[in-house]
Amino acid sequence: MAAKVRSLWVDWLVYLAVRVVIGVIQAVPLSISMAFAKILAQFLHFADKRHRLVALENLRYALPELSEDERKKLVRKVYRHLCLMLVEMIVFSRKLHVHNWIKYIQLKIPTDILCDLIEPKKPVLLVTAHYGNWEIAGYVLGLLGLKSYAIARTLDNPYLEVYLKKFRQKTGQTILAKKGDFDRITEILGAGGKLATLGDQDAGQKGLFVDFFNRPASTHKAVALMAMEFDTRMVIVGVPRIKEPLFFCVEVEDVIEPRQYAHLPDGVRLLTERYNKSLERLIRRHPEQYFWLHRRWKHQPRARAAKPALNS
Repeated sequence: MAAKVRSLWVDWLVYLAVRVVIGVIQAVPLSISMAFAKILAQFLHFADKRHRLVALENLRYALPELSEDERKKLVRKVYRHLCLMLVEMIVFSRKLHVHNWIKYIQLKIPTDILCDLIEPKKPVLLVTAHYGNWEIAGYVLGLLGLKSYAIARTLDNPYLEVYLKKFRQKTGQTILAKKGDFDRITEILGAGGKLATLGDQDAGQKGLFVDFFNRPASTHKAVALMAMEFDTRMVIVGVPRIKEPLFFCVEVEDVIEPRQYAHLPDGVRLLTERYNKSLERLIRRHPEQYFWLHRRWKHQPRARAAKPALNS
């Protein structure tokens, strides 16, 4: 019982420290916040050896055409991007609003997709990755008056979870728990809702293995299965930073009609392969803006045991 109370106190102290940092970043000029992010990135790159090595290993598989020095430079840029992203999330809640979003956001969304997003009875499944500033997409949709839902993992710290959810839902987006909200997710798609999800998360040993940067990656089958079940148009989207400070592009890389795959014997795999290739194309344009620090290829297919030879 005592350990649980102590844990809550630790969570609260961490939350308090985060709120102090956020308050300072919001209070100082943007140029100082950006400079702080770059200094923090240099420190984390030096101190965070474990994730730095994970990123280098991932890049050796994913971008073998790069030299080791080029990969190391890219990892430094990844830390820089992530720290800039944190500062951007903090200041966006104060700077970005319905009357000035065009100052910060460039939309590259086909007209028919915009019509689908506006149509209340037309389900849409938005698939993105840990690429660019993935938190901004739903925020911007809400600013434009478009109701959307997003699937996200619940943070272990309950105080930080409440605070982050408040930011994510500030403009009208609703956050659904990755675990526990499946029935609600299916209800939303069945009612013509707009649902966003990350398509580059490891699904464990039981996941569907498809190529991602020329290496098998365990992928959740549920994305393709939901799209097929509800005949939901899939829109593969990225939100890269295209200019500093605070200028992003919401771009559509691919639009997939699941009915084209629904009657194929290997339709789930083919559909999953297609959206993974689309995400890969997005990432290759700005590889420094991908979260190479996470273990996307954590699980690999088990080797099949050789069958014993038959006695002649």
